[in-house]
Amino acid sequence: MQQELLVVENLSLHFGGVAALTNIDLTVRKGEILAIIGPNGAGKTSFLNCISGLYRPSSGRIFFEGRDITRLPPHRRAALGIARTFQNIELFKHMTVLDNIMLGRHVHLRSGILAGGIYWGLAQKEEVRHRRRVEEIIDFLEIEFIRNKVVGSLSYGLQKRVELARALALEPKLLLLDEPMAGMNVEEKEDMARFILDIAEEWGVTLVLIEHDMGVVMDLSDRVVVFDFGRKIAEGLPEEIKQNPRVVEAYLGGQLAEED
Repeated sequence: MQQELLVVENLSLHFGGVAALTNIDLTVRKGEILAIIGPNGAGKTSFLNCISGLYRPSSGRIFFEGRDITRLPPHRRAALGIARTFQNIELFKHMTVLDNIMLGRHVHLRSGILAGGIYWGLAQKEEVRHRRRVEEIIDFLEIEFIRNKVVGSLSYGLQKRVELARALALEPKLLLLDEPMAGMNVEEKEDMARFILDIAEEWGVTLVLIEHDMGVVMDLSDRVVVFDFGRKIAEGLPEEIKQNPRVVEAYLGGQLAEED
């Protein structure tokens, strides 16, 4: 039995009179790839925003490694090991790839301004150690050839990979991916799928993935959760979800018809 890493209990989120999420119960097991699917507006990104701390839920609780993190701010959750990428790329476009990824190491920095200004040796050693880790990530994601390029000059697919690199620089236990393959061509999707599998298998990171490409979802995920109108309507193995009548009616019908 896999250990529970993240437990969400009765989570609801309201914006005025609009219910974005209603009574969501969900468990993420350590080491798995969990996919969240559903039509646009189903509440998927709102759910990730609650987990990462960008939104504070109206009710319910969130536990990470047994600790209640419902009220913790985003930077405290990042320090515990929760990282994410965004549906719309959130990078510093005027900075280089290397500098963007180095920013992902901020939660691991120990030397402050005083140490950097006076005890420069300690700060210098720390930077060398962090840069070594960043170089490992650059090598892992095969982006050595763009390491010194300005992010704003890169293609959309490469920017997505840089954002993934920055999230990995945090050394997360739980990685939240919000449509990591949106806007990519077939070759870029294949590369990203390979990286996601390797992150889970080689690095031991647990992943929660929002994705609209059902081929990707069925190939990558260990379990699938389905949202519709802010409610969880199904949960199970990929093949179970694919054959679930309620899921087919709410979401998969059109996609299955396209496959046929």
